[in-house]
Amino acid sequence: MKGHRIDGAAPGRNAGSTASGRGAFAMLAFMSALLFGFVASQAVAGDADLEIGNKLADMLRAGRTVVSASQPLINDPGIGDKGFTGEKLVREAEAIYAERVGSPLLADGISERDRRLIDAQLQAMRRIVDAHQADINRPGVGFKGFIPATFARLVNEEFEAIAGSEARVRVTAPADLVRNRKARPDPWERTIIETKLLASDWPRSQPYTEVVEFEGRPAFRMLLPEYYRESCLTCHGEPKGEMDITGYPKEGGKAGDLGGVISIVIFRLAHARRA
Repeated sequence: MKGHRIDGAAPGRNAGSTASGRGAFAMLAFMSALLFGFVASQAVAGDADLEIGNKLADMLRAGRTVVSASQPLINDPGIGDKGFTGEKLVREAEAIYAERVGSPLLADGISERDRRLIDAQLQAMRRIVDAHQADINRPGVGFKGFIPATFARLVNEEFEAIAGSEARVRVTAPADLVRNRKARPDPWERTIIETKLLASDWPRSQPYTEVVEFEGRPAFRMLLPEYYRESCLTCHGEPKGEMDITGYPKEGGKAGDLGGVISIVIFRLAHARRA
């Protein structure tokens, strides 16, 4: 006896289709779960990269603040040993960081990678200040040239020497404001600065982040805009073209203008150096 047909399909074929459909649905659900898990893991990785990027940037800013506030001491020609050591700078910078951020730099629960990168940055700060003790303590000389911008550049170079396979930090700027050729923006940085950070509708102080290829490796890249404050205009303000204390022509900037960008690279863990 022949079975009933449903929409022209024999019972055997319909049952097979149903089973096949259930299998396909199960496979789709499984693949969706895998995809969701992958996306979720990527989001978590992105959040972790953003967090350490902010920590490195905020600590660099805190170190520059210490160097800036210490300029009268550093440039005092009547004092020899000023006691401005790498350890002193790090202690003061960590205190400034904690006050600004609302939590200590090395909080409980910090990941092994993040602790390693922070330790590398602190080590770089100590090394740079201690390596310049002869200049800082030279009596009879006023302006020493150990200014926040120089400090940041040297610290970032030392940080790369220590932890460059895992992360990079540098300070760049819009191309027409760059004083040191080493600080020129790379093509990616220049594009983002010109099309995003300098755009009139870009939210003030909002960083730009993206996962891109860097030196042949996948990396989380982050640009944090920095704006001229009144204290910056001594060197970067008006009149444009007048030489500042460092021997560079002033840019003619105004308070609130985009004056610099902290650029962070965090290589993805699968490709970074393991401890």
